Amino acid sequence: MNDTTETPATLLLVDDEANILSSLQRLLRPAGYKIHTAESGKAGLEILEREAVDLVVSDMRMPEMSGAQFLEQVRNRWPATMRILLTGYADVSSTIDAINRGEIYRYVSKPWDDNQLMLTIRDALESSRLRNENIRLLALTKTQNEELTQLNAGLEQKVIERTGEIQQVNSFLNLANDRLKQNFLVSIKVFSSLMELRGGTMVGHSRRVADLARKLAVKMEVPAKEQQDIFVAALLHDIGKIGFSDNLLGCPVSRMNGEEMGIYRRHPVAGEAALMPLAELKEVARIIRSHHERFDGQGFPDGMLGAFIPLGARILSVANDYDGLQIGTLTEKRLSQDEAQAMLAKTRGKRYDPQVLDAFFDLMGSMAQEIATEKAVLAADLRPGMVLTRDFFGHDGVLLLASDYILDALLVKQIQDMDRREGSRLTLYVRTDRR
Repeated sequence: MNDTTETPATLLLVDDEANILSSLQRLLRPAGYKIHTAESGKAGLEILEREAVDLVVSDMRMPEMSGAQFLEQVRNRWPATMRILLTGYADVSSTIDAINRGEIYRYVSKPWDDNQLMLTIRDALESSRLRNENIRLLALTKTQNEELTQLNAGLEQKVIERTGEIQQVNSFLNLANDRLKQNFLVSIKVFSSLMELRGGTMVGHSRRVADLARKLAVKMEVPAKEQQDIFVAALLHDIGKIGFSDNLLGCPVSRMNGEEMGIYRRHPVAGEAALMPLAELKEVARIIRSHHERFDGQGFPDGMLGAFIPLGARILSVANDYDGLQIGTLTEKRLSQDEAQAMLAKTRGKRYDPQVLDAFFDLMGSMAQEIATEKAVLAADLRPGMVLTRDFFGHDGVLLLASDYILDALLVKQIQDMDRREGSRLTLYVRTDRR
């Protein structure tokens, strides 16, 4: 562990099995952590009442108090303490319950991989450090802002200089929070991040599928409300795979045996069930259930035929398979974009709706022309008037600027300031036919 602080992080390990606690201690002690252990949720709460703890690692299945109940109390009473859940991969509903109630940072399937668990703990502690630093900076800027309001008009230039940082923070936060103002978007954010926590080919998959499905829905002139449902369904379409083992999650569909295929074919129904309690996601759940149906009626789970399949599911099917063919989740060989498009074309009218597939190929042609007129630009080389050709995301995955956004002088300065502050050499993509 590369810990530059003088005081080692304090961990609390909670599990009703002594051998699990011993294994965790042997793994973590060489990293220099200060470690407390407890064999029940009640004992863990008693330790938290008298000790300052940076991170809790808790088992899910414990007598008297489950991991979900324990982590919920930790969240309520010690919200700054990071929370990681150890769970068997088969218990989907309990894992979702723990994520909702305890707002955990990650869940780790048993048996865990030692290196992955160490990295997860290190990342959680780093995330906590950055959050605390952000709180400190926000408090500092608030104090500075209160001081600045007391200055008279003759100090206007000084006010502008000293409030520059808070203006930058507020500008990006306002852009990032526009979509979070809807009532159900908090739930969507929680669910959509579940599969990416598992890493591997899942990282970025849902976001790419959602972006392509949204563009395809726009291309087909789908009403705005349905476009949003399709976009959200694409973000959440793999939520039913949350209980898959790591081996099954990383296995291409073409290599699955009979038992594995049986588990795989149940994930659309599991995804629908996970979302049904949320009334505003009822249509989203219906799309997710049907996104593996085939146009010829040979799909699953219901064997629906043709136009009886929801249009959103037919659109999602094309977008999902196009990305899946390229990342190796459908076939062992990863295909190029051209190969993936050719594979889709082979089953036109069988697996895919011809109307949707025709719109998809038209969209691919348009996107290819757009890519031909774009260039990558470092933050330092940005100029006012440039037009983004791709969405611009922060390091935490939050959308900061959407494609087609025209940069003004203030945004250029804010992006360049962020680039210098973080030392990240940010790259954005802009049109070449505008300065």
